[in-house]
Amino acid sequence: MMPMESLKPSKTETPALNKGKNNHDTLRLVAWEITRNCNLACVHCRAAATRGSYDGELDSNTCFRVLNEIAEVGKPIVILTGGEPLLRPDIFNIARYGTDLGLKMVMAPNGTLITPNVAQRIADSGIKRISISLDGATKESHDRFRGVDGAFEGALNGIRQARDSGIEVQINTTITKQNLKEIPKIQALAVELGAVAHHIFLLVPTGRGKYILNQEITATEYEETLNWFYDQRDKSSLQLKATCAPHYYRILRQRAKQEGKSVSYRSYGLDAVTRGCLGGTGFCFISHKGIVQPCGFLQVNSGDINKISFAQIWHGSEVFLTLRRFSDLKGKCGECEYKRVCGGCRARAFEASGDYMAEEPLCSYKPFSRS
Repeated sequence: MMPMESLKPSKTETPALNKGKNNHDTLRLVAWEITRNCNLACVHCRAAATRGSYDGELDSNTCFRVLNEIAEVGKPIVILTGGEPLLRPDIFNIARYGTDLGLKMVMAPNGTLITPNVAQRIADSGIKRISISLDGATKESHDRFRGVDGAFEGALNGIRQARDSGIEVQINTTITKQNLKEIPKIQALAVELGAVAHHIFLLVPTGRGKYILNQEITATEYEETLNWFYDQRDKSSLQLKATCAPHYYRILRQRAKQEGKSVSYRSYGLDAVTRGCLGGTGFCFISHKGIVQPCGFLQVNSGDINKISFAQIWHGSEVFLTLRRFSDLKGKCGECEYKRVCGGCRARAFEASGDYMAEEPLCSYKPFSRS
């Protein structure tokens, strides 16, 4: 392991760091782009990932060190993602190492590489849940979205193999104009496949996603979709979660008030105790080269784990500390009475304006102060 002294950054090497600690820095989730190598070519891919080797990917020993450093901060869920994480030869060693540290290791493969043997190795590494994306309810729509013929059948097979090995499967869906009308069918398919959860993601125009910006749904469609999603809470057996859709946590409270309900853990589960945009607050992203960001879509360098410890970045990055000061939000996000439970998507704000504290561009809600 590299000595800590050699991890200290020079002022020119990393973003400014602050030693102060904030009340909004309980680490809950880390998404780790363990590799950028991928066997698909998804039209919305944040990383514009392709098949092939990528220079600068962290080696096994560095990954073990980073897991040690994450465990010193807390015991979050660590999502091994990519690219396609199963293309890393040492992926099961990394997962097992994190499991043995007491971290909750999960994985986000695309499903196409999961054979019975691979599924068993995933389970043996301590991973109890994987997420597989279904972005269409049919072969035609999913394969078009994923950019490779056979991706749909591969995903379905991967889901079945995982379930047969005792691994929980979560279905993820990125919503665009292309598949907006298919969301109910995708959710029904998730139930049919025996999935335990369905998480919807609203398109953030980064990576290849910039080239399908015309597929981004409107603010009105966004609002309607999240209200529909709220209505599924009592109709579906699935665990439901809206991601990259912070407005949902405003809508939840508005709907609860209309229905005369209190927003408590007993009635709303984790949705009652989390907030919309977790970037830099309860969540962060680590790139394949070790650059830490608030999330995978907000491509703002918040520290380099090759030069400074994860704990120092998490507790001291100026980017993270700024994101934790909700009073610094600008425009109508700064005025909004729901800013502590929503916060707006900081990545969409950044892509639209170059300022990650600017107001969310895809929001139709008017704060009381503007009504």
